[in-house]
Amino acid sequence: MTALFINKTVFITGAAKGQGKAVAIAFAKQGANIIAFDLGKKIAYPQYNEASVDDLARLQQEVEQAGGNILTFAGDVRNAQEVSAAVEQGVARFGTIDILFNNAGICAYGLSHELTEEAWDTMLDINLKGAWLVSKYVIPHFIRQKSGVIITNSSIGGLRGMNRLSHYAASKFALIGLTKSQAIELAPYNIRAISIHPTGVNTAMNDGLAAMEGATPQEIAERSAGNLLSVPWIEPEDVADSVLFLASDKARFITGSQFVLDAGLLTR
Repeated sequence: MTALFINKTVFITGAAKGQGKAVAIAFAKQGANIIAFDLGKKIAYPQYNEASVDDLARLQQEVEQAGGNILTFAGDVRNAQEVSAAVEQGVARFGTIDILFNNAGICAYGLSHELTEEAWDTMLDINLKGAWLVSKYVIPHFIRQKSGVIITNSSIGGLRGMNRLSHYAASKFALIGLTKSQAIELAPYNIRAISIHPTGVNTAMNDGLAAMEGATPQEIAERSAGNLLSVPWIEPEDVADSVLFLASDKARFITGSQFVLDAGLLTR
């Protein structure tokens, strides 16, 4: 079977762990070049974040073991200089960028009237500004080649309100507006834009959020009216399968849409 993404290059933010890592490995197995962008260090908020450059090094090893080519870049999606440098280095290395997976994001609890201004700003800057800023530097390359796909990782929190997650939901709702506007602006250049909306995913973030509650992820899932299907969460590889489909020619007429991967949660 022919690999689906031979000679294609994918730029992935939040690439070192979780959903970003699964997407990177899945694309590598399908012949794509990977530009992996991740903060690579701990930040003050949320406190459970434990990222390091070692995660990027491990990702590089796994992508190469899968037969892929990869360029890793430790940087902050809120920093225009670092984002621009990663994009330009990626294009210099691989000649093009064909797919962008805006995945970098954080999540933490707090009642809306009790959140600090710093917590609000950090959430919106990483989740929303980061997606916009990376898109800003990738899109000109898409326009020049008159093709490209932007897939932005929102959440079920981008489609409904969430208790003690107002800043998170606000950032994820806003990604829909960004996606739909990009779809309108970029359609003349044969560029598609889609947002995806997973339920809880089995990642370090899932573990960290549960730890903030003094519980395990399984305990959190059992006490909440969650997914309609009998699973507490989905796996990063489930998200990766969806991203590969949306980036492929099989989804060539899907743009401006919200792709829901919620195990029935929103129906419940």
